[in-house]
Amino acid sequence: MGDTLEFNEIYQEVKGSWNDGRLRFSKQNVVYKSSKTGKVDSIPAGELNLAQWRRVCLGHGIKLGTSTGHIYKYDGFRDTDFERISDFFKANYKVELTEKDTCVKGWNWGTAKFSGPLLSFDINDSTAFEIPLSNVSQCATGKNEVTLEFHQNDDTEVSLMEVRFYVPPSQADERQDPVEAFAQNVLSKADVIQATGDAVCIFKELQCLTPRGRYDIRIYPTFLHLHGKTFDYKIPYTTVLRLFLLPHKDQRQMFFVISLDPPIKQGQTRYHFLILLFSKEEDINLTLNMSEEDVERRFEGKLSKNMSGSLYEMVSRVMKALVNRKITVPGNFQGHSGAQCITCSYKASSGLLYPLERGFIYVHKPPVHLRFEEISCVNFARGTTTTRSFDFEIETKQGNQYTFSSIEREEYGKLFDFVNAKKLNIKNRGFKEKKGMKGKIDEYSDSDDDQHDAYLERMKAEGKIREEGNDSDESDGGSDESFNPGEEDDDIAEEYDSNASASDSSEEGDESEDESAKKKKAKKAKVVKEKKERKPRKEKKQKDTGGPKRPMSAYMLWLNSSRERIKSENPGISITEISKKAGEMWRQLGKDEKEEWESKAGEAKRQYDKAKKEYKESGGGSTSTSKKESKKSGGKKDEKKRKSAGGDKDRERGGGNDSFKSREFIETSEESSSDSDHKSKSKRKKESDEEEEEAVSTPPSSEEESD
Repeated sequence: MGDTLEFNEIYQEVKGSWNDGRLRFSKQNVVYKSSKTGKVDSIPAGELNLAQWRRVCLGHGIKLGTSTGHIYKYDGFRDTDFERISDFFKANYKVELTEKDTCVKGWNWGTAKFSGPLLSFDINDSTAFEIPLSNVSQCATGKNEVTLEFHQNDDTEVSLMEVRFYVPPSQADERQDPVEAFAQNVLSKADVIQATGDAVCIFKELQCLTPRGRYDIRIYPTFLHLHGKTFDYKIPYTTVLRLFLLPHKDQRQMFFVISLDPPIKQGQTRYHFLILLFSKEEDINLTLNMSEEDVERRFEGKLSKNMSGSLYEMVSRVMKALVNRKITVPGNFQGHSGAQCITCSYKASSGLLYPLERGFIYVHKPPVHLRFEEISCVNFARGTTTTRSFDFEIETKQGNQYTFSSIEREEYGKLFDFVNAKKLNIKNRGFKEKKGMKGKIDEYSDSDDDQHDAYLERMKAEGKIREEGNDSDESDGGSDESFNPGEEDDDIAEEYDSNASASDSSEEGDESEDESAKKKKAKKAKVVKEKKERKPRKEKKQKDTGGPKRPMSAYMLWLNSSRERIKSENPGISITEISKKAGEMWRQLGKDEKEEWESKAGEAKRQYDKAKKEYKESGGGSTSTSKKESKKSGGKKDEKKRKSAGGDKDRERGGGNDSFKSREFIETSEESSSDSDHKSKSKRKKESDEEEEEAVSTPPSSEEESD
């Protein structure tokens, strides 16, 4: 027999709701961890004094009792597990696992027994049912009746509201009323909050983010009392799951977060987290309302009667001592700005996401805490509005998805390394990278900032392209002038030279025209190449409307038949979410199911080929192809005209762009160019297409200028 026994899918009843988890028996202790909350119950082996095997609704169950009076019940075992557990208990715990039968007669008359935190109703020495007294919220008495009211759990579909017991009058002891004695036994173990006595300490006017407002917090030995202007809340320490102390990004404030299960209620609103906001500069002198001996005996040095320091330190220190739970703080993660959190948006509001050592927590509206154990995978997605940010998606094993959007691009590398180090499954990682993750987890956990990542490299490349585009836009205007910086002085001197002759300026203008024409031709060649690459895309848009319709693929045939089923299974789902869901379902289909749809697609393809062949034989499609060819030939002629006309205009304007001319030369050149434009227009109207091309290629303006 091994040193431990482990069982999965073991259930624990919590206020009428079954919570599953994992149970482990070891030589030192018994440990149960809830899958829902992550809460761990540990029972030392030396304290076990009772072990019963019982038949319950979920198969078989174990009831464990300790010397301190606590009772633990776990259900979900199989009949074959009895021998293994019994032998393990005898060998390691020195406790015998006994079988206990439950009475199923259905009688409503029996004996009520109080054993520790349980009220058992027995019929002929067999237990009919048991009531955990910690589930009792109120106990009311009548003449011969006692009414027990129970705490309600939002996770249960059906809840037990109350149970009434008829207590007959007893003639044995007339001095004590049996009804009152029954009620006192219930109240001694019930979870009934009674504000009796003085508070241990009071913190006044603390800023609370959820529930929102200013509250006075009164610390009692067994519960926490929030007193506000409108609402009051009483929070038992048994409902506190975790405590978090988180620094704000501005380094001047602190969040103190209290996780609650079950949550506090206000109408239909449930608050699973209590979030307090403190300023680091606010100090307090605190005196506990207890004697020094009581403080030392109760808290064992964790607290002292007189304390002073920052307000958030005092509150967290007192809560830690009373709740007896550790305070979780951010781990080694450090963002781009040096803070231990990331600014992002969840749903409609902006907040802070804190990567912790064992999970993520988001504050503050609404607060979200996700443990690594319940995370199925994470995903890095491109931002919907801009490429300067990205989205971080977390998908849980229960199928819930949390999207934290608008995260700055600079935070990507830090967050990616953190997720790698925690060995979380990244959804959009390439196949080769996933294959390497299995064998080289240690290497990825120590990843550096310069580690190759496809998404990061793509974002960097896009940034470089944008920067180059901005630089080229700024430098386009002065590129020709700065090409030969030695000529700038001559041009400037000529502009202000009153004795400059027309012949000198025309010669220099001709040289500058040749240079500028060469440069512009080179530039235009690049633009033409880009247009040629895009020509095939324009041709694809022209479809033959009279021909047979192309067949659908196997996936599209399956999607058309499954779309209504997806909508019915996911009411309110959007169109984009339908396509995502369908893609996941298609990938999960087996080969046999896919072959069925692929055969249908193949049959549709064969019918399409047959119909297309018949259509072509009947003369279909010939008219459309002739139209396309005519359009292509016409388009080429138009392009030739545009190119030749554009080149002539560039030659006409080239001298004016690159060199400075005197006023007399500018006036004569404008007159000649206007006359030549008028003549060329009149000739184009009269001559044929071929004569037009010749006239455009040798414009009269260039001849006049050369003369």
